[in-house]
Amino acid sequence: MRAFVVTGPRRFAVLDVEPPVPGPGQVVVDVERAGVCGTDMEFFSGEMAYLKEKDNARYPIRLGHEWCGMVSAVGEGVDGGWIGTRVTGDTMLGCGRCRRCLGGLQHVCEDRFEIGIRGGWPGALAERLPVPVTALHVLPDTVDAVAGAMVEPGGNALRAVEAANLSPGDRLLVLGPGTIGLLAARFALAHGAEVHVMGLSEPSLEFARGLGAHGAWTSDKLPDLPFDAVIDAANAPGLPSLAVDLVEPGKRVVYIGLAPTPSAVDTRMLVLKDVTAVGILSASPGLAGAIEHYASGAVDPRPLVAAVVGLDEVGEILSGSRPAGAGPGPKIHVDPRA
Repeated sequence: MRAFVVTGPRRFAVLDVEPPVPGPGQVVVDVERAGVCGTDMEFFSGEMAYLKEKDNARYPIRLGHEWCGMVSAVGEGVDGGWIGTRVTGDTMLGCGRCRRCLGGLQHVCEDRFEIGIRGGWPGALAERLPVPVTALHVLPDTVDAVAGAMVEPGGNALRAVEAANLSPGDRLLVLGPGTIGLLAARFALAHGAEVHVMGLSEPSLEFARGLGAHGAWTSDKLPDLPFDAVIDAANAPGLPSLAVDLVEPGKRVVYIGLAPTPSAVDTRMLVLKDVTAVGILSASPGLAGAIEHYASGAVDPRPLVAAVVGLDEVGEILSGSRPAGAGPGPKIHVDPRA
């Protein structure tokens, strides 16, 4: 089968590789759609932190952890009824034996694999993908391929909104109008919040307004409003501290963006403002909820997808190019069959 392979920093190829064979407890999924995200770009550039610890990740690497498709084969111990089922799945594959996994926290298992990211598990920028059956989530008919490949980022965004602990009418500020930030805005709007977005460029802010944000601002024009929660979904090292400055006393800041360098947060400010700070890693506990929101129509992630390309165009996308005719959204999808 064909697969996109990163062989080193800014080196890549679309190769013919051996197709996966499902092991015990596994299925093979024919990939219908996969998303390209910031983590993939960090692996492509060589800046991804996991590359500094060879037990976590090393080249060559097969990327892709936002995906959907159809089960085409099952391994020993897996019900054959899965064949033909449309699915997406969890990126975080815990060992299943440790205290964290047994407590429902497999996404922070010390020995976890991460599909297309950690431990050498091959990713979804390929025609087929092996997945443990325990990681699968069935997609209802009302969730098409575009939305299906947006479940993983949607699960992250939903978890961030849930961590913000908003009530209807509360005011939320989202830092960063990227995919996670805009999805968080959409989930918060669906829950009745007043949503504001802060970003750098007017086109991205105009796009956020078009998605329903009550306000979208550059930092110099951000109004002096009381924010009941701030979600940092960006990667600027100074924003975690700014989030604490901007949030109302007694409220919450949620960190889901990762800066390339350490960020300073003055814990004295957290204490003196009685602020709760929450970190979010992975979509795992939010996947089912994201599917429910998409299936019901409460949240539509599809406007965020600007274009769909084939495997042969992925290298250009990871290099920073946008396809001709791409829409204004931040997300690029890949159809490995194209």
